[in-house]
Amino acid sequence: MLTLTLSACSSSGDKEKTGGSSKELTVYSPHPLEFTESLVKDFENETGIKVELISAGSGELLKRVESERNNPLSDVLWGGSISTLSSNKDLFEKYESSNEDQVLDPYKNTDGYITRFSVVPSVIMINKNLIGDVKVEGYEDLLNKDLKGTIANADPSKSSSSFEHLINQLYAMGNGEPDDGWDYVSKFIKNLDGKLLSGSSAVYKGVADGEYTVGLTFEEAALNYVKNGAPVEVVYPEEGTIAKADGMAIIKGAKNMENAKKFVDYVTGKDVQQKITSELNRRAVLKDIEIEPKSGMKDLSEVKLIEDDEEWSNENKGKLLSQYKDIFTSN
Repeated sequence: MLTLTLSACSSSGDKEKTGGSSKELTVYSPHPLEFTESLVKDFENETGIKVELISAGSGELLKRVESERNNPLSDVLWGGSISTLSSNKDLFEKYESSNEDQVLDPYKNTDGYITRFSVVPSVIMINKNLIGDVKVEGYEDLLNKDLKGTIANADPSKSSSSFEHLINQLYAMGNGEPDDGWDYVSKFIKNLDGKLLSGSSAVYKGVADGEYTVGLTFEEAALNYVKNGAPVEVVYPEEGTIAKADGMAIIKGAKNMENAKKFVDYVTGKDVQQKITSELNRRAVLKDIEIEPKSGMKDLSEVKLIEDDEEWSNENKGKLLSQYKDIFTSN
């Protein structure tokens, strides 16, 4: 686990012994550090609250929150798929951000616990130096035997983006019927040739560094490499892409509750939502946020979008992961 303390932890003098207020905040986040660092620094500068940011995979962080439930050591979990967070609502406090009325309808906080932060389409990332003449326009193309063992994919039990790709595959390749998508998933797993990576970052770094030819990742990570001149390109699966929001939640019993609320309000505010779109290659959840051409981000009107039944995905997550594991171990 990587811990990044963006400012020195405040002294005990920062806390008012009687009022319980503080100038501290601890945030757990699976987001890449290159994404979170500038946003956290901006928050510190604006509020005077010092943030300890602890970065790891979403699965690992959730386990940590659960193990600390009787003595929370963090205040906010910032990131992770809605399905992952929603299935652990008992770990979180109810809270609705001050910006909720500006959130696009599909991304409203409907349960009162999970605040949507950004929209994260699932994409295929390709290393142009390695792909050669192999055509990859969607999921079906990933079954090409020439790609066997060269596909970067993370364990969906440890990576939110990988789990979302599993859901995307089941719905896209099952023509809207997820149970019908397992035949494809079985063939895809066979083409992984026994390789399953430990987290989301291993996927996009592996493709960008030339360890893998293609990878299943999320849009922002791939676009970052495109923007920085890496020999990669982004493909939206022609069978259909699910553009779901990721989320954030305040941890139940958080010691710095008021600061946690301020943080949720801050990162869902219009200034931050415009910044993540214009500068950090992440889609906003708010209305009236402009996509700048220089970002290289496609308008979603140009992408074939499909939807999953979020309630079904949440209710069946354990079963889906178990079935995936059974298929992987039997290959």
